[in-house]
Amino acid sequence: MGFRIIIVGGGIAGLAAAIALRQDNREIIILEQSPISQEIGATISLQPNASKIVEGQWGLAATLKERGAMVDEAFEVYNLDGEMQMRIPLVTKDKYGAERMMYHRADLHEALKHRATSPTFPGQAAVLRTSSRVASCDCETGTVELASGEVLSADLIIGADGIKSAVRGCVLGGEVNARPTGLSAYRMMIPADELQQQSEFAKVINPRKGCTTMVIGQDRRLIMGPARNGTIYSIVALVPDESMNEDSRITSWTTKGDHEKMMKTFADFPDWAQKPLQLAKGSALGLWQLRDLDPLPTWYRGRAILIGDAAHAMLPTQGQGASQAIEDAEALGAFFHEFERTTPVNSLGAVAQVNDAVFRCRYDRATTIQLYSRQAAKPATEPGNRKVNMNPAEFMDYNCSYNGARDWCK
Repeated sequence: MGFRIIIVGGGIAGLAAAIALRQDNREIIILEQSPISQEIGATISLQPNASKIVEGQWGLAATLKERGAMVDEAFEVYNLDGEMQMRIPLVTKDKYGAERMMYHRADLHEALKHRATSPTFPGQAAVLRTSSRVASCDCETGTVELASGEVLSADLIIGADGIKSAVRGCVLGGEVNARPTGLSAYRMMIPADELQQQSEFAKVINPRKGCTTMVIGQDRRLIMGPARNGTIYSIVALVPDESMNEDSRITSWTTKGDHEKMMKTFADFPDWAQKPLQLAKGSALGLWQLRDLDPLPTWYRGRAILIGDAAHAMLPTQGQGASQAIEDAEALGAFFHEFERTTPVNSLGAVAQVNDAVFRCRYDRATTIQLYSRQAAKPATEPGNRKVNMNPAEFMDYNCSYNGARDWCK
């Protein structure tokens, strides 16, 4: 019998893990709780540390380019008067070996899903099962029980089931809940051509240009950028919970936002800066309460290991959440690469030993990025957190000068 792997969660982290672990004679099953395996409408960026894995190592550059992938050329910050306060060039290939890339989240998810499950790529294709919510797992025996009562067994269980992970409690022996950070975000997408027709906005910001833009106004900010070759424009409107006109008692991770209440929250923004929000009327408007995790004492137990948001959910201030999930997946592939050739695949001790090696390789790096992302969100997060003593330029190098787990940990 070959090496059997169960991946809990069919999002970016889970699909990436399936790609990294694909080999002949490996049975990989991805369990996704939703009835359909697709992503929501939003943009997502991968930093060079992750895009070099996805586009280079996994060979998805051409596929993603066909779907409208864009290079993120710069990070620009404006005040409410429309004056540029800062511009940080982000063209990074010469320095880091890859670019910071911007995708529609659904396009990245679909490309990863095809790479994980299609028989046209090397190694045995993973099997994706939808409507398969995991209720619990036994980390020692390698079994997972679904909400339906079905029990599945594997040699390795990967908890890639996000910030509300079901596997995390089994690994830690108790629940650890993500905490609200005091910030919430409205999320929306609009056609770029509609926004370009708004002269007040277009004379300040070109919505088709490949760059990330932030508009700062007191305690609120807009973070914006294009995708799909500049045809769509994504806006995230950040606001402290106490400054919202929505019900501040909302505790759900994500819900539907109220357009009228959002406009009231940003009523003192000038007309040019309100334009993207105004155009979102009638479109899907999500309201996302930002949460993160304190660093966990461990990510693994026996045959089970956590990756991505299940292990180290972080705030989006550094744009590293998805990139760290990609790094986790690559590390699993690297450390389990020769596993069957040297070890009985059913050996609990051998699987746990490799899980420990992955954890020790990844923990300090992911935790540092997690804490720096929290630090950048102050004053919304509470004081007293461990400080990361790097300036933004040093942290950019720390983020992006990464060439895989084996290189990092040697």
